[in-house]
Amino acid sequence: MISSLRGTVLAAAGTSIVIEVGGVGLSVSVTPEHALAVRIGAETQINTALIVREDDLSLYGFRTADELDVFTLLRGVTGVGPKSAMGVLAALAPDDIARAVAEENDSAFRKVSGIGPKTAKLIVLNLTGKLFVTAPQRGAAPVVSTPVSESVSMALQGLGWSEKLARPAAEAAFREAADAEKGNTQAVLRRALILVGSQAINGGS
Repeated sequence: MISSLRGTVLAAAGTSIVIEVGGVGLSVSVTPEHALAVRIGAETQINTALIVREDDLSLYGFRTADELDVFTLLRGVTGVGPKSAMGVLAALAPDDIARAVAEENDSAFRKVSGIGPKTAKLIVLNLTGKLFVTAPQRGAAPVVSTPVSESVSMALQGLGWSEKLARPAAEAAFREAADAEKGNTQAVLRRALILVGSQAINGGS
């Protein structure tokens, strides 16, 4: 089992990064927020989960042990695969997930693409008593080389949303963000995910 990686970032786009370890470039699926936060050419260390299928080996990467733990718990829920679990982590931080479960707020999970009402309720049911809300972590600064709304639009498209939906959502999220959030790609991305999730629930395309 590959539980962690340390190496140089060769590429980062959408929902994946490539890390060179011992001369080998390994592709790792991550959240859009994670992909935006790494620097190409810089060294990084991430926690990983290796998903083995008959015809595929996939690596999923996480910045913290908490994210990896939540990913593992989510995959234990019927109807939640690795991609859906990553979608939940892209929309909600571990503390937000724990809070939604504690409050039995399954609507928080229905905003995630691919998570329907039944699966959302199963997430709350299965994770009850397994997660605890901790003090919020602060001070993580985004590393962005393109305008925030454009980066958010690209991140949404990396998650599977069409450009037709992603770009307006990114621009709207940027406009609605508080002045203190406008330079924070992660904060704007979370707003945009709520917007596109709401449109999906209401039949938008």
